Amino acid sequence: MIMDNNTLALQQYIQPGKRVHLVGIGGVSMRPLGLVLKGMGLIVSGSDMNSSVSTDELIAQGIHVAIGHRQENVQGADCVIRTAAVHNDNPEIAGARAAGIPVFERAQAWGVIMKAYQNAICISGTHGKTSTTSMVAHILMEAALDPTVMIGGYLPLLRAGHRVGNGDTILLESCEYCDSFLNFFPSLAVILNIEADHLDYFKDLADVEKSFRKFAELATDGIVANGDDANTVETLRGLDYVSFGFGANNTVRAVDPSEDWRCFDVVCNGHFYCHVELAVYGRHNAMNALAAAAVAWKMGIDAQAVVHGLADFRGAGRRMEFKGTYNGADVYDDYAHHPGELSATIEAVRAMGYQRIIFAFQPHTYTRTHALFNEFVEQLRKPDVLILAEIYAARERNTVGISSRDLAEKIPGSIYCATLPEVTGRLQELAQSGDVILTVGAGDIYRAGEALVK
Repeated sequence: MIMDNNTLALQQYIQPGKRVHLVGIGGVSMRPLGLVLKGMGLIVSGSDMNSSVSTDELIAQGIHVAIGHRQENVQGADCVIRTAAVHNDNPEIAGARAAGIPVFERAQAWGVIMKAYQNAICISGTHGKTSTTSMVAHILMEAALDPTVMIGGYLPLLRAGHRVGNGDTILLESCEYCDSFLNFFPSLAVILNIEADHLDYFKDLADVEKSFRKFAELATDGIVANGDDANTVETLRGLDYVSFGFGANNTVRAVDPSEDWRCFDVVCNGHFYCHVELAVYGRHNAMNALAAAAVAWKMGIDAQAVVHGLADFRGAGRRMEFKGTYNGADVYDDYAHHPGELSATIEAVRAMGYQRIIFAFQPHTYTRTHALFNEFVEQLRKPDVLILAEIYAARERNTVGISSRDLAEKIPGSIYCATLPEVTGRLQELAQSGDVILTVGAGDIYRAGEALVK
């Protein structure tokens, strides 16, 4: 997406008393943006296509939210901020242009906000951003740093996905889609891993890597990156950074991990830093925790804050979130929507010792399903029972002519469901004691599991 105005131009509008209108205000990082701007003394309004828990919360906080996008919604605004999913043909964007009201991107607004903080920690990567950002939030809170936080999900500790603090530290989950994280001003840039994703925007893996390289180069006080991930190492070639991982060459590494990856020692520059005991399963979560510990070590945070902060972390919303039981089966929901994430989730659940894994998966976007089709098939053959919901369109139209039926045809024994009520019905028929049921995907598949538990 082309930026219409640069971030510096936006600074004059992010001032107390200015009126700002957010298009798509119910979105996962637009909602906290609206609340943070209101907390800074701006007059905030917004609009969204549908009413939701998010829009209800905003209204309860005194923000005017219009349901539906109409030109008149932007009248009187000093500037308009939009989410990446809102395009130029949106009536409010067209209305703002016609009225001479400047239009900015969500990421530019977060960029302006973070310039006010001494420490700006930006957590990026293809996978693990929400969990790692949440883990770092736990550590910062334990260390009494009173941080401002923006997470792309719900964190029980905060009772929200964001927090407005009074300290000199801001922590942000930082997404590469549409190069949005290139609008940020990180003091510390964190890269968890790099894979080919968002191929509706990036040309290929090399294009993704180029974007992450630019992001790393923005950091003023250092880079923390996964030294075990070949793509990350290649991307950062020639740059100085703190590496984390299980490999012996890493600056920050996990030593003597337990079989379920929940316990290990953290060694930094050859010296013992702390012993970690996690409440979450899987190698991927151990890696996320190691990244969080590396951030804390780089910032000079006391090891005990890491120990207690990580021990208290029970997962973020929609990250292996326990929903309840049905007919003796435990029901969880997970946000995994990329083949690499599916692999990590399935591996973690295998370690939990259930008799059967029943996996209800809803692919997210047509372009991702099409581009990574074979990789999806490979991972989706692993669960004991597979239910496939139809693809969640998100911001797209189906120009590639793909369906979840195409995946089902490649996976013997899989069950295709055209609607979510059908998914719930099939789960009801299948569930038995000793099973774990997972609803998986970045769309609204969680509704199928919630309906089952009810």
